[in-house]
Amino acid sequence: MVPTNASLMPPPLVFAAFGASEPPEQLAGGRGLTWRSGQIVVRPTADTEEASWKSDVLAEIDGAEGFAVPRPIPDYRGNWVHDGWQAIEWIPGAADETRVRDVVRAGQAFHRAIAGLPCPAFIASSDDPWSNADRIAWGEMPVPDDRLLQRLVAHYLPVDSLSHVIHGDLLGNVLFAEGRPPAVIDWAPYWRPSGLGAAIAVVDAACWHGYPLDALSDTHGISHWRQLLLRALVFRMVTLHLLGRWDDQQTDRHTPVAAAIIALMEK
Repeated sequence: MVPTNASLMPPPLVFAAFGASEPPEQLAGGRGLTWRSGQIVVRPTADTEEASWKSDVLAEIDGAEGFAVPRPIPDYRGNWVHDGWQAIEWIPGAADETRVRDVVRAGQAFHRAIAGLPCPAFIASSDDPWSNADRIAWGEMPVPDDRLLQRLVAHYLPVDSLSHVIHGDLLGNVLFAEGRPPAVIDWAPYWRPSGLGAAIAVVDAACWHGYPLDALSDTHGISHWRQLLLRALVFRMVTLHLLGRWDDQQTDRHTPVAAAIIALMEK
């Protein structure tokens, strides 16, 4: 296959460092920066500390029930990152954003497997729209001046669930393949109650993939579900604000979901 954007392809020495020798194929998604060579996937990382920490964890997850993860691949020196690139094993499958319950179930299994991890230092020091939107959603930074956001925040109540390391972007990052457990990929770590990962997945499905609004009341057995839904939607909306992508179309898209979640608060 001829690469569609060869300028973004890792240099040959990077592929070689991870033991990848077959002709590279650019994969869909990943901002056009993810490449497959045989059974090895190579992608860039902007944070060596985070990439190395996640690789250490994922390399040790073994025999977990209910999900799989791609194994990280070290370079020839035994390092997880080589010249700003990392490698993982290729896992067959495709995301299916309509399989919300299956995504939630796989995410919950993943969270049980990592529940005992301490909070990594890079979560507190991160400074990007997603990290700051997470802090805003949890009252650690001021909320942008937006009427819909203010309506949501007005319904906040305390959440006393313990925080853990979670995956905060599950919906499009669980791969399904016949005869294989769901594969959890592209781990986005946050330090929050474990149910937040499911709430973000459900909110994403409702905003972007036609998930029925009356199904938002399904708690999936998660404590403080309604409060987590509120914070999940605030997180996604604030991220769009911080990225400069919030406009009237986004308001129209998110308002029905916000109204449905607020209605749950008032029951």
